[in-house]
Amino acid sequence: MTQEILVLGATGKTGRRVVHSLEAAGATTRKASRATGFDWNDHTTWKPFLQNVRAAYVIAPEDPSAATPFVELATTSGVQRLVLLSGRGLDKTPPEIFQGMHAAEHAVRSGPIPWTILRANNFNQNFSEQVWHPEIKAGRLSLPVDDTPEPFVDVHDIAEVSTLALLGDHAGQTYDLTGPESITFTTAVAKISAATGSRIELAELTPAEYREALLSHGLPEEVATELNGMFEGMRNGLMTNPTDDIPRLLGRPAKSFDTYVSETWR
Repeated sequence: MTQEILVLGATGKTGRRVVHSLEAAGATTRKASRATGFDWNDHTTWKPFLQNVRAAYVIAPEDPSAATPFVELATTSGVQRLVLLSGRGLDKTPPEIFQGMHAAEHAVRSGPIPWTILRANNFNQNFSEQVWHPEIKAGRLSLPVDDTPEPFVDVHDIAEVSTLALLGDHAGQTYDLTGPESITFTTAVAKISAATGSRIELAELTPAEYREALLSHGLPEEVATELNGMFEGMRNGLMTNPTDDIPRLLGRPAKSFDTYVSETWR
Protein backbone atom coordinates (compact mmCIF):
# COMPACT_ATOMS: atom_id res chain seq x y z
CA MET A 1 0.00 0.00 0.00
CA THR A 2 1.32 3.44 -0.90
CA GLN A 3 2.05 5.49 2.17
CA GLU A 4 0.28 8.80 2.29
CA ILE A 5 1.28 12.26 3.46
CA LEU A 6 -0.89 13.60 6.24
CA VAL A 7 -1.93 17.25 6.03
CA LEU A 8 -3.40 18.74 9.19
CA GLY A 9 -5.71 21.71 8.74
CA ALA A 10 -6.42 20.48 5.23
CA THR A 11 -9.26 22.97 4.70
CA GLY A 12 -7.35 25.96 6.07
CA LYS A 13 -5.35 28.74 4.44
CA THR A 14 -2.10 26.82 4.21
CA GLY A 15 -3.36 23.25 4.48
CA ARG A 16 -5.53 23.21 1.40
CA ARG A 17 -2.71 24.73 -0.64
CA VAL A 18 -0.28 22.15 0.73
CA VAL A 19 -2.70 19.41 -0.38
CA HIS A 20 -2.90 20.92 -3.87
CA SER A 21 0.88 21.31 -4.13
CA LEU A 22 1.57 17.77 -2.94
CA GLU A 23 -0.97 16.24 -5.31
CA ALA A 24 0.41 18.29 -8.20
CA ALA A 25 3.78 16.70 -7.36
CA GLY A 26 2.21 13.24 -7.55
CA ALA A 27 1.92 12.54 -3.83
CA THR A 28 -1.05 10.88 -2.17
CA THR A 29 -2.48 12.93 0.67
CA ARG A 30 -4.56 12.20 3.73
CA LYS A 31 -6.62 15.23 4.70
CA ALA A 32 -7.16 15.91 8.38
CA SER A 33 -9.65 18.48 9.62
CA ARG A 34 -12.74 18.60 11.76
CA ALA A 35 -14.73 17.81 8.61
CA THR A 36 -12.87 14.50 8.23
CA GLY A 37 -12.97 13.62 11.94
CA PHE A 38 -9.66 14.92 13.27
CA ASP A 39 -9.95 16.78 16.56
CA TRP A 40 -6.95 18.14 18.47
CA ASN A 41 -9.04 17.97 21.64
CA ASP A 42 -9.81 14.25 21.24
CA HIS A 43 -6.69 12.07 21.24
CA THR A 44 -8.70 9.05 20.07
CA THR A 45 -9.20 10.67 16.66
CA TRP A 46 -5.48 10.95 15.92
CA LYS A 47 -4.44 7.34 15.41
CA PRO A 48 -6.47 6.57 12.26
CA PHE A 49 -4.92 9.58 10.55
CA LEU A 50 -1.35 8.60 11.50
CA GLN A 51 -1.51 4.97 10.40
CA ASN A 52 0.42 4.19 7.20
CA VAL A 53 1.61 7.78 6.90
CA ARG A 54 5.21 8.48 5.91
CA ALA A 55 5.23 12.23 6.52
CA ALA A 56 2.97 14.85 8.09
CA TYR A 57 2.40 18.57 7.69
CA VAL A 58 1.57 19.87 11.15
CA ILE A 59 -0.08 23.07 12.28
CA ALA A 60 0.49 23.66 15.99
CA PRO A 61 -2.48 22.93 18.26
CA GLU A 62 -3.93 25.72 20.36
CA ASP A 63 -3.65 23.50 23.43
CA PRO A 64 0.07 23.15 24.16
CA SER A 65 -0.48 19.90 26.06
CA ALA A 66 -1.46 18.15 22.82
CA ALA A 67 1.87 18.60 21.04
CA THR A 68 4.05 16.00 22.75
CA PRO A 69 1.42 13.21 22.78
CA PHE A 70 0.84 13.79 19.06
CA VAL A 71 4.56 13.50 18.25
CA GLU A 72 4.81 10.40 20.45
CA LEU A 73 1.90 8.76 18.62
CA ALA A 74 3.40 9.77 15.26
CA THR A 75 6.62 8.08 16.34
CA THR A 76 4.98 4.79 17.34
CA SER A 77 2.88 4.92 14.16
CA GLY A 78 6.00 4.95 12.00
CA VAL A 79 5.85 8.50 10.63
CA GLN A 80 9.22 9.28 9.07
CA ARG A 81 9.11 13.05 8.65
CA LEU A 82 7.37 16.04 10.27
CA VAL A 83 7.05 19.51 8.78
CA LEU A 84 5.77 22.03 11.30
CA LEU A 85 4.34 25.45 10.43
CA SER A 86 5.38 27.93 13.11
CA GLY A 87 5.70 31.69 13.54
CA ARG A 88 8.50 34.05 12.59
CA GLY A 89 10.50 35.23 15.58
CA LEU A 90 9.15 32.53 17.88
CA ASP A 91 12.60 32.00 19.38
CA LYS A 92 12.47 35.62 20.58
CA THR A 93 8.85 35.49 21.69
CA PRO A 94 7.96 34.99 25.39
CA PRO A 95 6.77 31.44 26.15
CA GLU A 96 3.34 32.66 27.23
CA ILE A 97 2.73 34.01 23.71
CA PHE A 98 1.74 31.33 21.18
CA GLN A 99 2.08 28.54 23.71
CA GLY A 100 0.88 25.98 21.19
CA MET A 101 3.64 26.89 18.74
CA HIS A 102 6.29 26.84 21.46
CA ALA A 103 5.11 23.42 22.61
CA ALA A 104 4.95 22.06 19.06
CA GLU A 105 8.47 23.23 18.23
CA HIS A 106 9.78 21.71 21.45
CA ALA A 107 7.96 18.44 20.79
CA VAL A 108 9.25 17.94 17.25
CA ARG A 109 12.80 19.01 18.15
CA SER A 110 12.84 16.63 21.13
CA GLY A 111 11.39 13.65 19.30
CA PRO A 112 13.17 11.07 17.12
CA ILE A 113 11.35 11.86 13.86
CA PRO A 114 13.33 13.97 11.35
CA TRP A 115 11.74 17.42 11.33
CA THR A 116 11.65 20.69 9.43
CA ILE A 117 10.25 23.89 10.95
CA LEU A 118 8.80 26.65 8.79
CA ARG A 119 8.59 29.99 10.63
CA ALA A 120 6.38 32.28 8.59
CA ASN A 121 5.53 35.96 8.67
CA ASN A 122 1.92 37.08 8.59
CA PHE A 123 0.24 35.82 5.43
CA ASN A 124 -0.84 38.00 2.51
CA GLN A 125 -4.09 36.05 2.64
CA ASN A 126 -4.85 37.28 6.16
CA PHE A 127 -6.20 40.36 4.40
CA SER A 128 -8.53 38.34 2.17
CA GLU A 129 -9.40 35.15 4.07
CA GLN A 130 -10.75 35.27 7.62
CA VAL A 131 -8.60 37.18 10.15
CA TRP A 132 -8.65 40.77 8.83
CA HIS A 133 -10.94 40.23 5.84
CA PRO A 134 -14.28 41.22 7.44
CA GLU A 135 -12.85 44.58 8.53
CA ILE A 136 -11.20 45.14 5.15
CA LYS A 137 -14.56 44.56 3.45
CA ALA A 138 -16.22 46.93 5.92
CA GLY A 139 -13.69 49.64 5.07
CA ARG A 140 -11.82 49.95 8.38
CA LEU A 141 -9.03 47.72 9.68
CA SER A 142 -8.23 48.32 13.36
CA LEU A 143 -4.96 46.89 14.67
CA PRO A 144 -2.27 47.80 17.23
CA VAL A 145 0.34 48.53 14.55
CA ASP A 146 2.67 51.42 13.75
CA ASP A 147 4.94 52.22 10.83
CA THR A 148 7.15 49.14 11.36
CA PRO A 149 7.18 47.29 8.03
CA GLU A 150 6.71 43.56 7.53
CA PRO A 151 7.49 41.22 4.59
CA PHE A 152 4.09 39.53 4.37
CA VAL A 153 4.42 36.03 2.92
CA ASP A 154 2.14 34.35 0.42
CA VAL A 155 0.57 31.04 1.41
CA HIS A 156 1.23 29.57 -2.04
CA ASP A 157 4.95 29.95 -1.36
CA ILE A 158 4.53 28.33 2.05
CA ALA A 159 2.75 25.40 0.39
CA GLU A 160 5.52 24.91 -2.16
CA VAL A 161 8.24 25.00 0.50
CA SER A 162 6.19 22.58 2.61
CA THR A 163 6.00 20.20 -0.34
CA LEU A 164 9.77 20.31 -0.78
CA ALA A 165 10.29 19.61 2.92
CA LEU A 166 7.76 16.77 2.96
CA LEU A 167 9.13 15.07 -0.15
CA GLY A 168 12.84 15.90 0.15
CA ASP A 169 15.58 15.88 2.75
CA HIS A 170 15.43 19.04 4.85
CA ALA A 171 15.80 17.34 8.22
CA GLY A 172 16.86 19.56 11.09
CA GLN A 173 16.31 22.78 9.15
CA THR A 174 14.41 25.85 10.34
CA TYR A 175 13.38 28.20 7.54
CA ASP A 176 12.12 31.77 7.93
CA LEU A 177 9.53 32.32 5.22
CA THR A 178 8.90 35.91 4.13
CA GLY A 179 7.85 37.95 1.17
CA PRO A 180 10.48 39.77 -0.92
CA GLU A 181 10.02 43.21 0.60
CA SER A 182 8.82 44.83 3.81
CA ILE A 183 5.82 47.16 3.72
CA THR A 184 3.79 48.83 6.42
CA PHE A 185 0.18 47.98 7.16
CA THR A 186 -0.68 51.46 5.90
CA THR A 187 0.89 50.67 2.53
CA ALA A 188 -0.71 47.23 2.38
CA VAL A 189 -4.17 48.62 3.03
CA ALA A 190 -3.59 51.43 0.51
CA LYS A 191 -2.65 48.91 -2.19
CA ILE A 192 -5.82 46.89 -1.56
CA SER A 193 -7.86 50.09 -1.53
CA ALA A 194 -6.42 51.19 -4.87
CA ALA A 195 -7.07 47.78 -6.44
CA THR A 196 -10.68 47.62 -5.26
CA GLY A 197 -11.56 51.27 -5.71
CA SER A 198 -12.96 51.25 -2.19
CA ARG A 199 -11.87 53.53 0.63
CA ILE A 200 -10.24 51.46 3.38
CA GLU A 201 -9.02 53.11 6.57
CA LEU A 202 -6.31 51.77 8.84
CA ALA A 203 -6.94 52.63 12.49
CA GLU A 204 -3.79 52.29 14.60
CA LEU A 205 -4.99 51.19 18.03
CA THR A 206 -3.12 51.17 21.31
CA PRO A 207 -2.66 47.71 22.88
CA ALA A 208 -5.31 48.61 25.47
CA GLU A 209 -7.78 49.64 22.77
CA TYR A 210 -7.11 46.45 20.83
CA ARG A 211 -7.63 44.34 23.93
CA GLU A 212 -10.97 45.99 24.63
CA ALA A 213 -12.03 45.49 21.01
CA LEU A 214 -11.20 41.79 21.14
CA LEU A 215 -12.97 41.28 24.45
CA SER A 216 -16.02 43.14 23.16
CA HIS A 217 -16.22 40.58 20.34
CA GLY A 218 -16.32 37.75 22.85
CA LEU A 219 -12.71 36.58 22.65
CA PRO A 220 -11.22 35.36 25.92
CA GLU A 221 -8.59 37.28 27.83
CA GLU A 222 -5.83 34.80 27.01
CA VAL A 223 -6.42 35.23 23.27
CA ALA A 224 -6.31 39.01 23.62
CA THR A 225 -3.04 38.73 25.55
CA GLU A 226 -1.55 36.41 22.95
CA LEU A 227 -2.52 38.58 19.98
CA ASN A 228 -1.28 41.72 21.70
CA GLY A 229 1.99 39.91 22.35
CA MET A 230 2.30 39.05 18.67
CA PHE A 231 1.76 42.65 17.60
CA GLU A 232 4.24 43.85 20.21
CA GLY A 233 6.83 41.60 18.62
CA MET A 234 5.94 43.00 15.21
CA ARG A 235 6.29 46.59 16.44
CA ASN A 236 9.65 45.67 17.98
CA GLY A 237 10.92 44.51 14.60
CA LEU A 238 11.01 40.73 15.14
CA MET A 239 9.41 40.17 11.72
CA THR A 240 10.74 43.13 9.77
CA ASN A 241 13.55 41.92 7.53
CA PRO A 242 12.96 39.72 4.46
CA THR A 243 14.94 36.50 4.17
CA ASP A 244 16.15 34.64 1.09
CA ASP A 245 14.87 31.21 2.20
CA ILE A 246 11.95 31.07 -0.27
CA PRO A 247 13.93 32.10 -3.39
CA ARG A 248 16.82 29.85 -2.34
CA LEU A 249 14.56 26.84 -1.88
CA LEU A 250 12.18 27.41 -4.79
CA GLY A 251 14.65 28.84 -7.29
CA ARG A 252 12.45 31.86 -7.96
CA PRO A 253 11.52 35.08 -6.17
CA ALA A 254 8.99 34.98 -3.37
CA LYS A 255 5.59 36.27 -4.43
CA SER A 256 5.30 40.01 -3.85
CA PHE A 257 2.43 41.76 -2.13
CA ASP A 258 1.68 43.58 -5.39
CA THR A 259 1.29 40.25 -7.19
CA TYR A 260 -0.97 38.97 -4.43
CA VAL A 261 -3.13 42.11 -4.68
CA SER A 262 -3.40 41.89 -8.49
CA GLU A 263 -4.39 38.20 -8.29
CA THR A 264 -6.83 38.55 -5.39
CA TRP A 265 -8.36 42.03 -5.27
CA ARG A 266 -9.83 42.62 -8.71
